[in-house]
Amino acid sequence: MIFNENVFDDFPVLRTGRLLLREITPADAKEIFAIYSSDAAMKYFGKDTFKTIDEAYEMIERVRKGFRDREGIRWGISFKDSDMLIGSGGFWRLIKPHFRAEIGYDLHPDYWGKGIMTEAVKAMIEFGFGKMNLHSIEANTDPENAASARLLGKNGFVKEGIFRESYYYNGVFLDSHIYSLIKKN
Repeated sequence: MIFNENVFDDFPVLRTGRLLLREITPADAKEIFAIYSSDAAMKYFGKDTFKTIDEAYEMIERVRKGFRDREGIRWGISFKDSDMLIGSGGFWRLIKPHFRAEIGYDLHPDYWGKGIMTEAVKAMIEFGFGKMNLHSIEANTDPENAASARLLGKNGFVKEGIFRESYYYNGVFLDSHIYSLIKKN
């Protein structure tokens, strides 16, 4: 079994019924800023909201560098008929020798409750198992983030446990719920 490094040769574009998952570029800074400056969108992230557009440009460069360095992949999510980014998601914390990665995602609050992220995550999972040759995918969520727990459940993830006080943010140690999905043979 070999982790497929070829997925990093050219940025892979994914298509679903409604969505286009594509490379994030500096042209997306305004939309990235709109998501990451939103108190609602960032409620469970354990990070401060963005205060300046420069933070969006810095994030975009980190995402692009992660792909160039073959350390992760994060897609911008848009509707097929629009270039406007409405969210993002992908794999990071790649543990290539163990064929494992962590999935993460975000979506602008205007698009919540429409099944968009369920559709996007399904495409990411198919890519992770089918193209990257992952064996398992994990997700770490805030215990109070019921929407993320439902999303993961819809995509077949199983809650494995809780990491107690595993994340430090704003002077407080926070718990994380740990979910995983194992590739079916």
